Amino acid sequence: MTFNGKTAIVTGGAQGIGGAVASALAQHGARVAIWDMDSALAETKAAELGKGAIAVTANVADESSVQAAFAATAKAFGRVDILVNSAGIAGANAPVKDYPLAEFERILAINLTGTFLVNKAVVPMMEAQNYGRIVNVASVAGKEGNPNASAYSASKAGVIGFTKSLGKELAGKNIAVNCVTPAAARTRIFDQMKQEHIDYMLSKIPRGRFLEVDEAAAMILWLVSEENSFTTAGTFDLSGGRATY
Repeated sequence: MTFNGKTAIVTGGAQGIGGAVASALAQHGARVAIWDMDSALAETKAAELGKGAIAVTANVADESSVQAAFAATAKAFGRVDILVNSAGIAGANAPVKDYPLAEFERILAINLTGTFLVNKAVVPMMEAQNYGRIVNVASVAGKEGNPNASAYSASKAGVIGFTKSLGKELAGKNIAVNCVTPAAARTRIFDQMKQEHIDYMLSKIPRGRFLEVDEAAAMILWLVSEENSFTTAGTFDLSGGRATY
C-alpha cells in the first residue's frame, strides 16, 4: 500500500494506537497531522516522523478547538483524505451505583461526542473531494461491556452505532467509514485503570495477551487505503478472540 499524496488526521496521534497509526502512515508516504491534547508529546512525535508531519493541539470534546485544529490542518496541507479518530480515555472504574455523574459525562464527551465533532468537521471536505477514508477507534468493551466500566463501555458502543450511521449516510460517495474494536493494548491508558480491571481484561482474551499497537495499525492502514473501495459502516474485530459477535 502507498499513501503518497494523501493527507491524514490522527487524533490521539502522539502515542498508543494513534501513534502507531501515525508512524505507519508516514512510513508509507502520507502527510500526517497529529492531533493531541499533549502538545509537547505531539511535537515530539511530529519531529520523529520528520518532514510532512505536523502537531496540532486539539481537545476533541470542544467544538471550537476541533474547528481550529481542522482549519490549521487544512491551511497546512490543503486537503484531508484520511481520518483516524483514536483519541479517548478509559476513565474511572466503579460500579454504576457509585459512578460519579461528572465522570460519566466526561468520558462520553471525549470518547463519543469527540468522535462526532471530529467527523463532523472533516466530512464536508471529503464530500467536496468525493474521496475519504475514516476509521473510528471503538473497543471490544462497546460490544461486550466491561464491569465497573459502564461509561467507557457505553461510549464505545456509541462509537460503533455512530460509525454505522455515518457510513450509511456516505455510502453513495467515495468515502468509507468503519470502526475497529480492539481489546486492550498496553498503552498509557492503563495508567487510568485499577490493576484488577487490567487483570480482568487479560483473562477474557483467548490469545492470552494484550493487543500490540502495531497490530492495530496494520488493520487500520488497510481500512484507510484506496484498496478499501467497498467496505463501509463496518466493525472490525481486534479482540484476540474475545468478541462473540
